[in-house]
Amino acid sequence: MTKQEIVSIAASQTGVEKATVSAVVESFMEQIRNSLTSGENVYLRGFGTFHLKHRAEKKARNISKNTTIVIPAHDVPAFKPSKSWTLK
Repeated sequence: MTKQEIVSIAASQTGVEKATVSAVVESFMEQIRNSLTSGENVYLRGFGTFHLKHRAEKKARNISKNTTIVIPAHDVPAFKPSKSWTLK
């Protein structure tokens, strides 16, 4: 499912214009992005948690040049669904 499909479904179910729904979805995603950038987790009860996972520094191989490179430590965004989710 794409963001545009989500906007279309929400607009048809609520009767709100697609442009307004799209602005709300964009704002929602921007707030999650800003929170994760500042190091805060985002908890959505009944849905899940957006959080950062820390990846330690590691060595990797460039097999085409036969060299070793160091990948620095970094944080990556992650999502953990709530326990109430059940996929059928």
